[in-house]
Amino acid sequence: MVWDVAIIGGGPSGMMAAGRASELGAKVILIEKNESLGKKLLISGGGRCNVTNAEFDTRALLEKFKENGKFLFSAFSQFSVKETLNFFNSKGMPTKIENEKRVFPESNSSSSVLNVLASYMKERNVKILTNSPVLEIKSDSKKITSVILENGDEIFAKSFIIATGGKSYPKTGSTGDGFVWLKKLGHSIIKPDSALVPINIKEDWVKGLQGITLPEVKISIFQDDKKVETKLGKILFTHFGLSGPTILNMSRKINELMPYGDVFVSLDILPKFDFSSLNTELQKVFKKHTNKKFRNAILDLIPSGLVEIIIKKSDINGDTFCHSVTRDERIKLMHVLKDIQIQVKSLQSPENAIVSSGGVKLEEVDFKTMQSKLFSNLYLTGDILNINRPSGGYSLQICWTTGYVAGTNALK
Repeated sequence: MVWDVAIIGGGPSGMMAAGRASELGAKVILIEKNESLGKKLLISGGGRCNVTNAEFDTRALLEKFKENGKFLFSAFSQFSVKETLNFFNSKGMPTKIENEKRVFPESNSSSSVLNVLASYMKERNVKILTNSPVLEIKSDSKKITSVILENGDEIFAKSFIIATGGKSYPKTGSTGDGFVWLKKLGHSIIKPDSALVPINIKEDWVKGLQGITLPEVKISIFQDDKKVETKLGKILFTHFGLSGPTILNMSRKINELMPYGDVFVSLDILPKFDFSSLNTELQKVFKKHTNKKFRNAILDLIPSGLVEIIIKKSDINGDTFCHSVTRDERIKLMHVLKDIQIQVKSLQSPENAIVSSGGVKLEEVDFKTMQSKLFSNLYLTGDILNINRPSGGYSLQICWTTGYVAGTNALK
């Protein structure tokens, strides 16, 4: 049998492409090496699935992709954030918008997203092959001719879509297989690397803060006493160091700096105050709690989990009564609250990366159709493409957009 469209990869972009192509009347087969579809999708967003980012101005949205944004206009003009939300909402999955415009299912469960995609494909009779690793992609000079499975079966189709993802979370199946095949076919592959990944910290005291989340911190990266980058956002302390959306988004820059010397991170845990207003605020707090111990009064400004480390770093005895805190102690405390310095030990391994960078060179893809410029019947989607993107729903939006566009054009 010759299928109209054969898709390799049962992740978000592959499932979107399969559903869309079949919706347009194509006979579609979806090939997945895992025992089930959407393994990485199910663990995304901590199991809640950050579906997209509610930035409805496409130009503003694509600015988040920096230099890659110029390639994406034609694809996003066909299917962007509005279309994504309409797609999921119209299929019975209500969504909600949280901090930083992050969109999640109202159910707070990524299985809701997977269920929509599964139903979308089932309605149109997409043939799904699981437990079917691909061994080889065969081609002639201008077209892909077939796919050879590990069990020896050969899949023939008029068009092929590769949606195998990058190299993040390899335990979910994203092991970079697609890069190997595409390189053999003649595509240029930018070396994959961890892109959005938590960071390991040298200081042991950080481990004692495991599980503490700070919703708004000013984070600055330093090297050779020079400030390299500053962002405002949410962080999470872990048993190994730091994570959270803002840290993930800064990890690429940290990775670039590490080969050139020590990298330090400065945490301003009270960014809404400058030094002058913080001085005023501390005096108010100490006056209000004049006969209370310092360790209790400081709770007006910081979470309880941070109290002991602030006591240690400021050298103020926690049992000191507020009326006894000296001016010099208060000034040192201000500097601690505005500048907790920690040294980066390393980045977490690729197994813990949210997404990987690298992939097919964007100049080799027609983004109006997601068609390869090397093979007329080959289409490329999702993390197989060398698109750097921040945390916050942008990665999945790339999957929905490129999957939809590839599925729409695969038989044209």
